[in-house]
Amino acid sequence: MGMEERMRTQRSWLLVLGGVLILCAPVLGHHSLSEYYIEADTIEVEGEVVEFQFRNPHSWVHIMGQEVFGKPKPYAAEWASVSRLERDGITARTLKAGDIVRIWASPNRNPNDNRIRLKRIERRSDRWKWGGQQNRDGNPDNRGENR
Repeated sequence: MGMEERMRTQRSWLLVLGGVLILCAPVLGHHSLSEYYIEADTIEVEGEVVEFQFRNPHSWVHIMGQEVFGKPKPYAAEWASVSRLERDGITARTLKAGDIVRIWASPNRNPNDNRIRLKRIERRSDRWKWGGQQNRDGNPDNRGENR
């Protein structure tokens, strides 16, 4: 095998390797939720919505809750992607600052981190809710209602 042929083979392999890396980058960039949250546990947090971030890769609901002794405590609840929420009827206007909500969530593995993973949410004022219900097939019915 001549020098020119070897160089061509090396370039071909580098192109193949580069293509594989580019295709795998999105997969490597996404984290497993169980890496950060205790999925088998559920906590309840009630408080006032401070901000609703309707964005990708995950939306976030920021609320001001309370600790056991009534001291204010901020929480950031990680939710689903915009496309998933839109399929369930959720829009950027579904939650507003000032809404009082109750959230059922997986707690963070780090007890000092106030991030939680949202499993179910209910707004007190009109009983709007997402998650936790069962449809006729026994699967979660996560369709939300807009106001």
